[in-house]
Amino acid sequence: MNFKEYISLKNRFPFRLGTTSYIIPADLTANIDFLADKVDDIELVLFESDEISNLPDAATIKALKETADRHDLTYTVHLPLDTWLGHRKESVRENSVDKCLRVIERTEELNPFAYVLHFHGDQRGEYPSPDVDRWIEGHRSSVKSILQAVDSRNLCVETLDYRYEIIEDIINDYDLSVCLDIGHLLLCGHMPEEYLDRYLPRTRVLHLHGIEEGQDHCSLSFLPAGLLTNIIDHLDNGSDISRVLTMEIFDEEAFNQSMDVLSSFV
Repeated sequence: MNFKEYISLKNRFPFRLGTTSYIIPADLTANIDFLADKVDDIELVLFESDEISNLPDAATIKALKETADRHDLTYTVHLPLDTWLGHRKESVRENSVDKCLRVIERTEELNPFAYVLHFHGDQRGEYPSPDVDRWIEGHRSSVKSILQAVDSRNLCVETLDYRYEIIEDIINDYDLSVCLDIGHLLLCGHMPEEYLDRYLPRTRVLHLHGIEEGQDHCSLSFLPAGLLTNIIDHLDNGSDISRVLTMEIFDEEAFNQSMDVLSSFV
C-alpha cells in the first residue's frame, strides 16, 4: 500500500487532529504506522474482558512510543467501555475501577494527551438511573480512586445520551476535563452549539462523527451544514488551551471522506 497517496493534515490546525486506532483492517501497530504521518493524535480504543482483550503488551507499547517520538504524535486513550463506575453493586463498581487503572498503568509510558472516560447510565435516555443520587455518589467514589493514577485535567468525561448537567458538579468538584462528543449530541437531540458555549473552557478532547440514518460514527460528510464551520471557529479563537479533535470513525472510506472534508478548512 502506498501511503503517500493519502491526504496528510498533520500540523495544519490550531488543535491536534486525530482519529481512532481502527481505520485499516490490521492490528494496532499497523494502524499507528498508517496514521502517524497523517494526523497529530490517535485515539487508542482499548478493551478488556474475560473473553478478549486488546491491551498492548510491553513490546507494542515500546513500538507505539517510538513511532510517536518520530512523528510528533500523541495518543488519547479511551478507557474500556464495559465499565460501570456508578453501579449499585460495590463489587461491580470496584471491578470497573480496577479495569480502568490497569489500562492507565499499561499505557503510562505513552504519556497520553488524555484519558477518555464514560459515566455509563443504569439505563438509556435523559436520566442515567432511577436513583440518580446513588449513581452520582458511585461515580464520585470511582473518580477518587482513578485520580490516584492520573492528573485530573487529563481525565475527560464524555458526553453520552443524558443531560451533561447531571454530572457537571462531579466535573467541577474534581477538576476534571470534558470530552465533547458532537456525534452523541446530534444523535440524542442535544444542541452542539449550546454545549460548545457552555463546556468548551473545560474541554480537552472533542469527538466528531456524522450521523446517517440513525447510525453514528459515520463520515464527517454527514454532519449538518454549517456545524463543522462553527466547531472550527470555536476552536480557532486564539485560546491557549491545547485540544484534540478526534474523527471518531472506524473504517478507511470514512477516514478518507472525512479528511477530504477537513482539508477545505486548511
